[in-house]
Amino acid sequence: MRHGKKDNHLGRKTAHRHALLANLASSLIMHKRINTTLAKAKELRKYLEPIITKSKSDSTHSRRVVFSELNNKEAVAELFRDVAAKVSDRPGGYLRIIKLGNRQGDNAEMAMIELVDYNPNMLKDKSAKAPAKKRTRRAGSAAPKAKAESAAETSTEITEENAPEA
Repeated sequence: MRHGKKDNHLGRKTAHRHALLANLASSLIMHKRINTTLAKAKELRKYLEPIITKSKSDSTHSRRVVFSELNNKEAVAELFRDVAAKVSDRPGGYLRIIKLGNRQGDNAEMAMIELVDYNPNMLKDKSAKAPAKKRTRRAGSAAPKAKAESAAETSTEITEENAPEA
């Protein structure tokens, strides 16, 4: 039975697995986006999201706790300086996993994991979308008025153009 065994061990011993996740987390913080296998990406999300939440409160204690997990001074500085400022208003869900297909050599499922607030394409798409206009099935009273006004404007333009010059 597998009661209480929720973590994927990734085929590694405990110390190797913790080192792997710390290195992946540091790389993700520094580069904002990395490609890895789907299983590692899912485990990385469970590992890194609480760390990012901890970085939202910039205190000495939280810096020490995060450093004990990551073991990378540059990554901790980047996390508290830039990443925490961008995710300060977000209640969770800091990472996005996008499946990429299978790897050529061993057919492993690959995925791209990225920080949500750092993808300019996704942010641009969100801000560029205008609110959709409400559509109804029945013809509203505004539609015939608009057609009548446009017809009146075109008829006045024609008469002004065709008027004889005096």
